[in-house]
Amino acid sequence: MPLRDFHPAVRDWFSRSFAAPTPAQMQAWAAIRSGAHTLVAAPTGSGKTLAAFLCAIDTLVQRASAGQLRNETEVLYISPLKALSNDIQRNLEIPLVQIHDDAYAHGLPGMAIRAMVR
Repeated sequence: MPLRDFHPAVRDWFSRSFAAPTPAQMQAWAAIRSGAHTLVAAPTGSGKTLAAFLCAIDTLVQRASAGQLRNETEVLYISPLKALSNDIQRNLEIPLVQIHDDAYAHGLPGMAIRAMVR
């Protein structure tokens, strides 16, 4: 199961939101989790952005679960296009809110993961 190593809140959100991971996501998750530098090259709509961000979100949720999430920038995404940055922030807001709710249901209150554009 490609999601077995994800925090239950992240895994629950993904399973409710999508039928299954895409091949690009499964390959990217394995590489990212191993610590390898990872370039995901796949067609539009194959879940590339979520492949990278879900690992980052999961790491933050795991840290929050362990009481190790600090109130500082932990993930930095640099976009070549300002409009793309705004789209990515909007696309992150829904999963972050829903994963927060799932984390609360799993007994992890007060987890505050935020996305910002500068």
